[in-house]
Amino acid sequence: MGSSITALFAGLCTLDVLQAVERVPGANEKVTALDQTIAAGGPAANAAVTFAHLGGDATLVTGVGRHPLAAGVRADLGRAGVRLADAAGDDDRPPPVSSIVVTAATGDRSVVSRNAAGRAVAPPAGLPSLVSEARAVLVDGHHPALADAAAREARARGVPCVLDGGSWKGNTAALLPCVDVAVCSADFRPPGSGQDVLEFLLRAGVRWAAVTDGPRPVAWAGPDGLAGTVPVPAAEVADTLGAGDVFHGAFLHAIASGGEVLDETAFTAALRFAGEVAARSCESFGTRAWMGY
Repeated sequence: MGSSITALFAGLCTLDVLQAVERVPGANEKVTALDQTIAAGGPAANAAVTFAHLGGDATLVTGVGRHPLAAGVRADLGRAGVRLADAAGDDDRPPPVSSIVVTAATGDRSVVSRNAAGRAVAPPAGLPSLVSEARAVLVDGHHPALADAAAREARARGVPCVLDGGSWKGNTAALLPCVDVAVCSADFRPPGSGQDVLEFLLRAGVRWAAVTDGPRPVAWAGPDGLAGTVPVPAAEVADTLGAGDVFHGAFLHAIASGGEVLDETAFTAALRFAGEVAARSCESFGTRAWMGY
């Protein structure tokens, strides 16, 4: 790899079809889109693209396959400079497709996708080597066997592992003991748990945890009772799609660029940097325009 700032992203990759509209259509109604774009999507994929855009060497291990639609995914990742390790190279099925409608006036988005449903992605034989090359690993939990293997390899090799906790998944509880950092959204709610999410994550074995909540400050907690908030910059919002994924990619870049010790100063600085990049990404339509393409 050309840069010493390397990271591995293990998780979901979709083909995103985005339409910008004045308003979301009602039942049996057709509207003409104001704008449209197509790109590779999914938490791990968008985070990897962000990491690469910021100057890092990003490898995405996921399942794309060889269906004709997969060519668009490969082309977009290649243009972004993301190295693809396809663990489903012989799969003839189309990749997961996400249909996204963005309301132009507010930037709110509505998403329909199957994500990883019905598609099992096994960890590739080369996963240990990919982890050993990385300075940080991100898992989004969408492909359980892949996420578990990547997190365990990272723990065994002393590589920091970050969980993108967009929502609670069936394999999340098993992942947490191998995760060093969990950065979750406000939609992340452990089942049957009435306690604070940050407290829950720390008790589950995570050393550093944070919860993002749109434009509101990021709440965080760490070892020895450390806790606080980090403000998120204001933005003129055009599209919120992928903002959380961008946050994770920028956060991982900050972590991978830093020293070997993750302390309060480094953790909060990474959260602050990630918030700045994510806010910037919301100011244009789609997940790529803020990068200049």
